[in-house]
Amino acid sequence: MNRRSFLKTALAGTTTFAARATGSKPPNIVLILADDLGWSDTTPYGADLHETPSLERLAREGVRFERAYAAAPICSPTRASILTGKYPARLRMTIWRESARRVISNERLIPPMVEENLPHSEYTLAEALHDAGYFTAHVGKWHLGDPSHYAASQGFDVDIGGSQWGAPETYFFPYKGNKRFPEFRNIPGLHYGEPGEYLTDRLTNEALNAIDNAGDRPFLLNLCFHTPHTPIEGKPHLVEYYMSKLKPGLNHTNPGFAAMVHSMDENVGRVLDYLEQKGLADNTIVLFLSDNGGFIRDNITNNAPLRSGKGALYEGGIRVPLIVKYPKKIAAGKVCKEPVSTIDLYPTLMELIGKSDALARQQPMDGISFAKLLTNPEAVLPREELYFHYPHYYITTSPVGAVVTREWKLLEYFEDGRLELYHLTEDLGESKDLARSAPEQVRTLHQKLRKWRKELNAQMPTKNPDYRPPAP
Repeated sequence: MNRRSFLKTALAGTTTFAARATGSKPPNIVLILADDLGWSDTTPYGADLHETPSLERLAREGVRFERAYAAAPICSPTRASILTGKYPARLRMTIWRESARRVISNERLIPPMVEENLPHSEYTLAEALHDAGYFTAHVGKWHLGDPSHYAASQGFDVDIGGSQWGAPETYFFPYKGNKRFPEFRNIPGLHYGEPGEYLTDRLTNEALNAIDNAGDRPFLLNLCFHTPHTPIEGKPHLVEYYMSKLKPGLNHTNPGFAAMVHSMDENVGRVLDYLEQKGLADNTIVLFLSDNGGFIRDNITNNAPLRSGKGALYEGGIRVPLIVKYPKKIAAGKVCKEPVSTIDLYPTLMELIGKSDALARQQPMDGISFAKLLTNPEAVLPREELYFHYPHYYITTSPVGAVVTREWKLLEYFEDGRLELYHLTEDLGESKDLARSAPEQVRTLHQKLRKWRKELNAQMPTKNPDYRPPAP
């Protein structure tokens, strides 16, 4: 019996036995993933222009994590980490799909060629839950491979709206065209809409329909909004509303972006209300998070008090909102300050549903379960560091790696070997580089970071022999 067959048999048997023993149905799982939503873009995390009452409600009913990290500062690698519980560097998926095989010849370093498809050899969260008897539905952004690697090939019974592309042509029906991109893009499966129909609303319609079609089975709903990724297209009446709210001194000043966040929040509320109406809320784990920090170019958003944004390994690029609700098991209205990562979601969810020992033995992961933090937010996880690897260029960064502890953060820039050190508990905005004043701390963390990269065989950029510095 191969590993996949063994896991399928073990998971099905263990989960069924657990359900029989307790006389209860395993919990449903609703994972709502926003796209390019910054840590401070919602009111539970301090947004000043945006209005997100549904997320405030979710935070009142669950646990809000102050130090949740995306495993990467951009989308595809983080999404892969959620489904596998592994660091993007281990998966060799360290940049978004369209750039995975792109050659860069005009920079000081040549980034590595990396994987553009989530390998079928990975036993995903969806596969584990499917094999445990769950109905699994993916709705919305996929961005983890070509058509042969779409969600249906990775354990999802239903795949609506998933494609190889990272951003939609437009948020208004019929969601297709090529005015923004050189290639024609569309959102598969969203037929028979009406003029004016909004993508975020339509994806939620499909998600609620997926809940209905689960029948009596427990379900995983992987609802991945494109919102608020570019293009910045809010509903006109909401854009006008937020324009009327603008005033001096705000961190957030983009009414179009605010309108998109508003629509996203409305649809989170629709999902929460529907679970209540169907009598499913008490036995459903709801998670809300983002795939990376907010996009700061063109005044789209502002991640203050965090530094920088999407693409960077400063906090503004990797710290994300995370709220978890599970009425049957966790207390409401709590805040947790222990660092957690998207690599931890898979093992956490498997523990919450009563995972088998077989999964723990046969499916090695980098992530660890933070289930105990949901009942005791003051608890400490058996882990000292989180690691990040981005050997690529972006508008906010050159190739870089980082290690984060409960107090400290070290960044290593690969072009020149520059090391930066920040005391995060005292300097959230990473404004005071302490590398010169704390050399022993730098040495210790740098050794750990280099050891981690070696253990994972992390791909590194190489020197560009044809690079010529720009003329002064």
